[in-house]
Amino acid sequence: MNFCSNCGAATIRRVPEGDNRPRDVCDQCGTIHYQNPNIIAGCVVLQGDKVLLCRRAIEPRYGLWTLPAGFMENGETVAQAALRETWEEARATPDLEQLYVVTSIPTISQVYMLYLAFLTNDQYGSGPESLETKLFSMDEIPWDELAFHTVRDALAQLKQDLATGTFSLHCIDRDVASISARV
Repeated sequence: MNFCSNCGAATIRRVPEGDNRPRDVCDQCGTIHYQNPNIIAGCVVLQGDKVLLCRRAIEPRYGLWTLPAGFMENGETVAQAALRETWEEARATPDLEQLYVVTSIPTISQVYMLYLAFLTNDQYGSGPESLETKLFSMDEIPWDELAFHTVRDALAQLKQDLATGTFSLHCIDRDVASISARV
C-alpha cells in the first residue's frame, strides 16, 4: 500500500506501537491499515455417494475440476458465502450439514472453509464461472484434473469419511512450498 485510503497521504511500513507486525501506517492521520487473510467459502455437495464438481471457466486453472467455492464477501456469513458460491458456480441449492474442512494456507494468506452439504433434488447446472458440473462417485473423480490441492485434500477426506460413514471437522494447515514440492 502506497497511500492511505483514509486521507490519501503516503504510508510507511513499520511496526505500530503495541503491535508485533509490520503494517502500512499513515503518519498524517494515524490510520493503521491491517491486511488479513482472504476467506474462501464453499461446499462439498453430496447426492448419495456422489460429489458435485465444477469444471472451471475462469483462470486460474481454467478447465480443471473444483468444488463450488469462492471468496467470501463483506456483509455475509461463511455459510451464506458457501451457499452463494455453490449457486453461482453449480446452480445448486443444497442443505448445509456442517462445517467440514478448514484449510489454512498462511504463505498466500488464504483460509478455505468448506461445508458438507446435500442435494435434496436433481437441480444443478453450470453458472457463469463453470464450463460444466457433474456428480462423480469416488472412483470417477478425475484426480489428475483437479484445480487445487485444497480440493484434492477435501475429496481425500470425503473418500475416507464415506468409507467409515463418519463425517467430522477436518483442519488442515498447508504451506505453498510443501504443496509445490509435491506437484
